Amino acid sequence: MILRRLRRQLVFGLAALALASGPALAAAPPRAQAASAEADTAHQVLVLLRLPPDHFRPGGNYADSYGDGAGAAARRRVAQKIATAHGLTVVTSWPIPLAGVDCFVMMVPADQSPEKVALLLARDPEVASAEPMHVYRAQPAAQEWRLAELHEFSTGRNVRVAVIDSMVDAAQPDLAGQIQTIQDFVLDHPRAAEQHGTGVAGIIAAVADNHIGIAGVAPHARLMALRACWQEGQSGAVCDTLSLAKALYFAIGHNAQIINLSLSGPPDPLLGRLIDMALARGTVVVGALDPQASDGGFPASHAGVVGVTDDPASTIPGAVVAPGREAPTTQPGGRFAFVSGSSYAAAHVSGLFALMREHGRTTPTPASLVTLKPGGGAIDTCASVLRAACPRPGGTSTLARE
Repeated sequence: MILRRLRRQLVFGLAALALASGPALAAAPPRAQAASAEADTAHQVLVLLRLPPDHFRPGGNYADSYGDGAGAAARRRVAQKIATAHGLTVVTSWPIPLAGVDCFVMMVPADQSPEKVALLLARDPEVASAEPMHVYRAQPAAQEWRLAELHEFSTGRNVRVAVIDSMVDAAQPDLAGQIQTIQDFVLDHPRAAEQHGTGVAGIIAAVADNHIGIAGVAPHARLMALRACWQEGQSGAVCDTLSLAKALYFAIGHNAQIINLSLSGPPDPLLGRLIDMALARGTVVVGALDPQASDGGFPASHAGVVGVTDDPASTIPGAVVAPGREAPTTQPGGRFAFVSGSSYAAAHVSGLFALMREHGRTTPTPASLVTLKPGGGAIDTCASVLRAACPRPGGTSTLARE
């Protein structure tokens, strides 16, 4: 009862949009099974057989005409003959009438190269083309933020990032081994992995090069998963002053170098005081802007906090813009999903600060970010990391020497 009197709920600014904006990706199997599945995929070839020209009829029912007829059966026999001749196994098929081909997926023996097998198959007069199966992986903001290039120099190694959020799923395959500390400051809600915190954590520091899911912005950072919030409904999460204060105090006392606060609510004197303590110790504090609040909402509007939005058209002074729309990330139970909102834009910036902190001679500050317009806007990630790595203006970058 006392706790309920004290409670001033702080609601995630964009929590309602967090999981509603995109379909969930396929459930991820356990790590060993997922790695095995990808290895199998990478050892397959796509074999395209031509369809007879007269089968292409605008408005035709291709599912019936191509999938079940005598022609389809004949092509399956041809595919099986080709597979047998080359020691392959037919896995599945897919008619593509608009392209004039049937596609057959064939498994290549482990001792053979899919590339060489594809070249050999392409010479068969009954084959339109053949190619090895390629594997694609999603990364948050990979192209826009040039993460592949940045990761050659900086991965946020051993930088401590406090994720003050709902419960992070430490067993999620892309987060296994990434969490240094787990603490639960929520007293009256069941302890269980939750969507919002798991999604924020994945964007910051999901494992790279494990052949599963995504790679975080700072894949070698070390997370403090500090639960101060709890799941409410399918996509929302809420916190209160007391739980947030306890989590902030823990983060400060355990020397968090970056604190991510993907939440928004009313200004709070106690929380403001704790944020000031963190800033005074050189900790970077990142907050998610609330587009419904004229000043961006608290804590993003608090002096010294880096306020982040996913909206390039934002008119909030000083706001920095980061990717936060349809971003792939981790979810409880080994799943992945596309998420949207300022919560996830803030997570990207926390990851970027971890990259900057790894090589920086001094602690990065909001002023360390290089934006495309004075005082805010989209971030130039490479210039930001380079600025943090330089010991002085005009000095030699540590990146240049590594």
